[in-house]
Amino acid sequence: MQNVVPFPRHLIGMLTPSSNTVLEPYTSLMLEPLFPRVSAHFGRFRVTRIALDDDASDQFRQEPILAAAELLADARTDVIAWNGTSASWLGFDTDERLCAGISARTGVRATSSILSLNRLITERGVKRLALVTPYTDDVGERIVANYASIGVEVVAGAHCGMSDNFSFAEITEERIGDMCADVAAAAPDAIAIVCTNMRGALVGAEVERRLSIPVYDSVSTTLWGCLRALNMPTASLARFGSMFAAPLDPMALPAE
Repeated sequence: MQNVVPFPRHLIGMLTPSSNTVLEPYTSLMLEPLFPRVSAHFGRFRVTRIALDDDASDQFRQEPILAAAELLADARTDVIAWNGTSASWLGFDTDERLCAGISARTGVRATSSILSLNRLITERGVKRLALVTPYTDDVGERIVANYASIGVEVVAGAHCGMSDNFSFAEITEERIGDMCADVAAAAPDAIAIVCTNMRGALVGAEVERRLSIPVYDSVSTTLWGCLRALNMPTASLARFGSMFAAPLDPMALPAE
């Protein structure tokens, strides 16, 4: 009688906004082809509102996030990801500092939704990006400015004008698809669905196939970044988007 599972397990830890109801089920669905060899495990910290004021920004202070990361590390996770998009408006350096802090605190490598998205943008040579978000216009404008700072022009944006994080999950896939189609008229190199509480993973892949424009959904990019950190082939997830279909580039893998 065996006392241990007969194959190596790869455990992904994901830090989740407390009011998010999308990223966990969609991540688990996308991971089904790799289960049980790869599994995702989630820890929450409080995030309920997305805006540019100080109270909203304080939700993303490092210490509560690091405390949640420490609990995920108890599960002996191989990688920990911040599965949220706050760096898109707070500044990409906030995720760089956060990931460094997670690794220093836990000894586990770390990534995030936005760092993974930006890695995709760089690897795929995206210079003209379109945005689809649930956010208010001022948050969208901050995202545009941050991408301009790294040489990526946002050529179109569609925003729902919302700030209550729980409500983002109520936006239908049909509306998300329509928003993607609207911004596609600007002929971007790629469309980014920026929010991990927006139901973009499945409809984004459908839009991508229909319009032949890459669609990078935030929940999908987080998973892609985690699997890349684990050097895991992702071809079995190809139905969820072209980011998974492309073979691993050995030159782009992280140093061990």
